[in-house]
Amino acid sequence: QVQLVESGGGSVQAGGSLTLSCAASSYTYSSYCMCWFRQAPGKEREGVASIDSDGSTSYADSVKGRFTISQDNAKNTLYLQMNSLKPEDTAMYYCAAAPDPLNGGTYLAPLEYNYWGQGTQVTVSS
Repeated sequence: QVQLVESGGGSVQAGGSLTLSCAASSYTYSSYCMCWFRQAPGKEREGVASIDSDGSTSYADSVKGRFTISQDNAKNTLYLQMNSLKPEDTAMYYCAAAPDPLNGGTYLAPLEYNYWGQGTQVTVSS
């Protein structure tokens, strides 16, 4: 059973930065696709950034150039570096995992992922 635990959320002013972490147990990142999702109140969960077992990344257009996904296989930890934060980035952020390759090959789609963390809140004030 894969367990994911996010941390690093908080409150920040617009233009600021945060780094989220996702610690995993029971497997290595080298055989899984990992993704950060977010969900704001009243909105659907959306994929923000993904990384596959080869290290290839995908980003939502809304965060390209501002967010960076990375992983430390030795520590079984996934990261999301978020810079130039905007109020519209306010949401609960979740990390998710699924065996690589994905069934449908859509790296930012929630339905592709089997395992989810509990989330960490990010609030960006203007």
